[in-house]
Amino acid sequence: MNENNNQHSVTEVPEEYKRSIRSFVLRQGHMTAAQQRAIDTLWPRFGVDYCDSLVDLQQCFGGGNDKVLEIGFGMGVATVEIAKRLPDKDFLAIDVHGPGVGNILKLIEEENVQNIRVMRHDAVEVVENMLADGSLDGIHIFFPDPWHKKRHNKRRLIQTAFVAKLLPKLKSGGYIHLATDWEEYAQQMLEVLSGFDNLQNTAAGGEGYVPTPDYRPETKFEARGKRLGHGVWDLVFRKR
Repeated sequence: MNENNNQHSVTEVPEEYKRSIRSFVLRQGHMTAAQQRAIDTLWPRFGVDYCDSLVDLQQCFGGGNDKVLEIGFGMGVATVEIAKRLPDKDFLAIDVHGPGVGNILKLIEEENVQNIRVMRHDAVEVVENMLADGSLDGIHIFFPDPWHKKRHNKRRLIQTAFVAKLLPKLKSGGYIHLATDWEEYAQQMLEVLSGFDNLQNTAAGGEGYVPTPDYRPETKFEARGKRLGHGVWDLVFRKR
């Protein structure tokens, strides 16, 4: 669902996986031997299995750093770079794409990053069932699938119903950072977040978009889009 793995095109969701809100679309993908090895050897250390009970994030990471949820990390390149740039924060990174899960674990080992934990599950269910209210200091959702055809817009992740599920998990003063390279989706994101009285836009004048924060690296896909004249929009709202 994320541009870090260079894929906005998607397959249809099989009927048995459809629900009112879902954070992902199922995709076919080839798992390399190195990615599979990373899952086999590193999951016990950096992986978090889904369960129907609250997870203790402090125990999960073994420390009291700020906790940031990232939904949709693609191949994990940007996520690992952000974790390196923000070593005083812990990142719970969620995606369902198998090769991406293997790749982020591989990168975690190669870069000796200790402040990421990985989940392979529907983020909506994780938010609903595993995260305590007030347990997060930040939420990152970068380049979610734009579902650019109008008849598919209802499948977009950033909608009022989903944000309403996220906000109780944020502490007061916590932030939500969204990014997209699809202008019409950026406008929808802005409208959705602006509709919550307990969210404050951090953009200049309290309106519109923010410059890309220093911690979010530019991906190859993003850089190529900019060379072609495409825009990128970042939104950062803070919970009152």
